Amino acid sequence: MTIDQTIRNQMWRALSECTLCPRECRVDRNAGKIGYCGQTARLIAARAALHFWEEPCLSGTNGSGAVFFSGCNLRCVYCQNHEIAHGQAGREITPTRLSDIFLELQEKQAHNINLVTPTHFIPQIIAALDSAKRRGLTVPVVYNTSAYEKPEILRFLEGLVDIYLPDFKYFDAALSERYSHAPDYFEVASGAVAEMVRQVGTPVFTDGEDSLMTHGVIVRHLLLPGCEKDSRRILRYLHDTYKNDIYVSIMNQYTPLAQVSSIPSLNRRISEKEYERIVDYAIRIGIENGFIQEGETASESFIPAFDCEGI
Repeated sequence: MTIDQTIRNQMWRALSECTLCPRECRVDRNAGKIGYCGQTARLIAARAALHFWEEPCLSGTNGSGAVFFSGCNLRCVYCQNHEIAHGQAGREITPTRLSDIFLELQEKQAHNINLVTPTHFIPQIIAALDSAKRRGLTVPVVYNTSAYEKPEILRFLEGLVDIYLPDFKYFDAALSERYSHAPDYFEVASGAVAEMVRQVGTPVFTDGEDSLMTHGVIVRHLLLPGCEKDSRRILRYLHDTYKNDIYVSIMNQYTPLAQVSSIPSLNRRISEKEYERIVDYAIRIGIENGFIQEGETASESFIPAFDCEGI
């Protein structure tokens, strides 16, 4: 698929009164103004490297070609990538350079291109993907997001993205307000996931021992301390809505970083019993297509160095 110049222009104009995400802060990012995401229209990335800590069907044996973008339109108080979410790391690049990075990761035998926190740079990413695909990019493209997305913006990615990897963080509006300043999170995320499933359909995997995903949706849910009831409501909603048309990844890797030291409810890890109860619940309600984490996964090893490697 190639992108019509009219679409390119439309996306760039969107940055002049930015409404790319549900925040709709309407600042002129093209003029250097900073949006809610913490970014202007300058494309900033903090790392581009093989990443081995995604779900097995994405990381495989060679790794996922992860590109970590700076800034975030959700900015959770407990953010596990706090350094880049608040724009404290990264280097400015052009869409042309980003296109080169995609091809370099493919040359390193990455199983896919993994766009991490990409929402606020969609116009630049569209241009880079279009160019890279014209120049020989063939591996699947993964859109790795908080799910705080507008379906009408996601539609511009149709045909460019093969795998959607959204979080589904909250069911309860009070929780999403308290921890992510987004009381509408459930409404927004449920609409975004529906659009993702519409675009890429049911999961497709390669044959063989590696069994890599080539198309589909994996919805991630990160367990938070004291939020078991909310986790159950999310899993029930996802299963009732999508059955086996999606995969669900139940994560216990929450790591309380320095910024939550003053928030007692978040300043601890998930216990083994808490995680087991949620996994048992998922099995009990009939979730079959799923991933769970085993062992000591709540570790900062899941948080890479944002040292501009590969940028």
